[in-house]
Amino acid sequence: MLRENLEAKWIDCFEKSFLLSGVTSGNIVAIISETQSRQVLIDLSQHALLRIGAKPIQFHVPTPKLKDLIPVRSTGSCYAFEGYETILPALSSCDLIIDCTVEGMLHSKELQTIIKGGGRLLMISNEHPEVLERCMPDVSLRPKIDTSLKLLQKSKTMYVTSEAGTNLSVNIKGAPARAGAGYLSPGEKVAYWPAGLALFFPLENTVNGKIVLNTGDVNLTFKRYIETPVTLIIENDFVTSIEGNGLDADLMRSYYEGWNDPNAYAISHVGWGLNPNARWDALTMYDKQHINCTELRAFAGNFLISTGANEFAERYTTCHFDLPMRNCTIKLDDTTVVNSGKLVGPLS
Repeated sequence: MLRENLEAKWIDCFEKSFLLSGVTSGNIVAIISETQSRQVLIDLSQHALLRIGAKPIQFHVPTPKLKDLIPVRSTGSCYAFEGYETILPALSSCDLIIDCTVEGMLHSKELQTIIKGGGRLLMISNEHPEVLERCMPDVSLRPKIDTSLKLLQKSKTMYVTSEAGTNLSVNIKGAPARAGAGYLSPGEKVAYWPAGLALFFPLENTVNGKIVLNTGDVNLTFKRYIETPVTLIIENDFVTSIEGNGLDADLMRSYYEGWNDPNAYAISHVGWGLNPNARWDALTMYDKQHINCTELRAFAGNFLISTGANEFAERYTTCHFDLPMRNCTIKLDDTTVVNSGKLVGPLS
């Protein structure tokens, strides 16, 4: 069992992360959390901020009642701050917001209000500090991050294929893109740690084709590797069929059906991993309560497809699947950026 202490080395990690995100002495930094948050992350954040000379302030709220009687994991759709609209302007006026909520605010409606008010947010994923230590924010990733964003901005279509049978096309034009190295550079509004991936949020009626989740691909919501293949048929952004005879397909069908929510089946975002320090095999090393599996979204060369909330298509749901896939080939128009699970071309 890994312990969750205030280790000096972890305070060092948090201090470095915050410095990379531009925190300086005298800055007012809000730490937002809830009663079910991992306390060590809150404590490490505060100690690191005090080392820098910043002025931390905590917004700590009760974890709300469940909206649904379905287990929810790894959604990025925290709703702990629903009903606290009067404090959102105060959060926006802080120099930085450190997000230590359980699920994170990435896909929450409140985050959009905070950003529009001028706020900047760094989400610390609900991981054991050892995971964060191994996957530190990395300035050396910035060139690949910037290249990825430029490619997404100028490309019209993403094509994804694999020997397992994946054949997917996504219209990129106009879709908001996001990429990060685990810290906020000047001008950026949102970042998350661990990071090291590039993705975009497809607009309405832009995703079509077939996804084949093969043995060794990962279902991050369930925190398990795929053992028996699952095929997802996608038509105009929505999963319309889940095919497969094994336990993995049964589990996905059951979980989706439990929501009784059409938006649960919609595509949230797609992209690829860039982080050489993130490991595909890391899930084998930790008990489930220790990890949020954010690391596996970022391992270099994976194709990441996610279903659930997509605020840019005005679809909100608490159901969310992150599905990093190995051995895929990704083309942006005529440019191959991932070949059979390896970064190539402008990203090699």
